[in-house]
Amino acid sequence: MKAVVAENFGKITDLAFKECPMPVPQDDEVLIEVSYAGVNPVDWKSVAGFLKKVLPHEFPLTPGWDVSGVVREVGSAVSSLAVGDHVFSYCRKPTVQQGTYAEYITAYENMVAVMPKTITFAEAAAIPLVALTAWQGLFEIARLQPAQTVLIHAGAGGVGSMAVQLAKYAGAKVYTTTRRVNHEYVYGLGADVAIDYTKDPVSTVMHDLEPHGVDIVFDGVGGETLESSFDLVKEEGYLVGIVNKPDKDKAEEHGIQTGFVFVAPNRSQLEKVGSLIDQGHLKPPYVQEIPFEQYQDALEQLQTERTRGKVVLKVR
Repeated sequence: MKAVVAENFGKITDLAFKECPMPVPQDDEVLIEVSYAGVNPVDWKSVAGFLKKVLPHEFPLTPGWDVSGVVREVGSAVSSLAVGDHVFSYCRKPTVQQGTYAEYITAYENMVAVMPKTITFAEAAAIPLVALTAWQGLFEIARLQPAQTVLIHAGAGGVGSMAVQLAKYAGAKVYTTTRRVNHEYVYGLGADVAIDYTKDPVSTVMHDLEPHGVDIVFDGVGGETLESSFDLVKEEGYLVGIVNKPDKDKAEEHGIQTGFVFVAPNRSQLEKVGSLIDQGHLKPPYVQEIPFEQYQDALEQLQTERTRGKVVLKVR
């Protein structure tokens, strides 16, 4: 089979197409024929070695953790999936090596869910990592409740697109930051207020709108954006980061709580997201399809631009 391969940590330009052995599913795994692979910033960060202190890596390494496709083989212990099922998955294994930028991949049964019936393979590949990140940050860490207030930084991005919708579905008042060109998009997702961070000082706007702070800030940017968010959370509220970990000492000074999402595979949560999509409560983020052969262009775009929604690779 054909796959994108890194022989060692390095640059995007060091990646290359190679013929690789067909993966063989273990007893608790399924073999997925890849239709689309979702592209995420963590993909190029993994190739660059930024995650080597967090997760073990083995080479040759194929990047990619998001997938949609068709089950072609099931292990002897698999009972909930069958050959021919249309599935999607966030299929990061304990050791980073076999990724989704490939024609086939094996994944544990408990990582894989049947696709929502109302969306395409391209849309399905755009969902797992970003939806699970938003779900785990808002509901597991911050314990979002109806009628609370939430500020979501980078609401037009992949994670932000899902976080805005999930927060709104949960009954929250949703503020979000994004460039003016994306305001119509995030309002269409359910945002109550969109702030153009390139034109308006977010802290000033938010202090005017919510003088006592919001219940939750969900930060998808990191750096200065994260640092400036401590002042925007009300006492006992939550500051949740997905790029950088919020400083606990600074949080204690502000009387707030913090959390950091390193997203974990979770079939049950993915099934819940799929059900909400089929019921019309959620919709996939905006999807940009790029041919498999242009994987370097896709990764470079995520390095250099603020992408609306998600980029996916059309593998077949």
